[in-house]
Amino acid sequence: MSRTTLTPVAISTNPYATTGVPLVFTAGNVADGNDFASTGREILVAQNTDSGAHTVTVASVADTFGRLGNITADSIAAGDYRVYQIFPQLFWAQTGNLINVNVDSATVELAVLKLPATLPK
Repeated sequence: MSRTTLTPVAISTNPYATTGVPLVFTAGNVADGNDFASTGREILVAQNTDSGAHTVTVASVADTFGRLGNITADSIAAGDYRVYQIFPQLFWAQTGNLINVNVDSATVELAVLKLPATLPK
């Protein structure tokens, strides 16, 4: 099987926007994992929709000194959300510029926000 790909939601750069952008959540794929395309400007959001705690893991890649910084089994309490940092490609992008995300339950739903390349001043 293959990972379930998450589609990043682009945030508007319009400083006069009068509506928000819908955040689309996808159930985590326990068996095969999830991934999303990386530009280095993505933020991962996880929501635990279950009545018990569940975990999220994101695999890093070794930096120029061989160090890893995996997010390993980060526990999310029942009903809670987690917002994860921006994922620079140098430290997080796997083969094909993909960020790999694993969950321990399909009740963990995932969404990805994509920040604009430039922000209005």
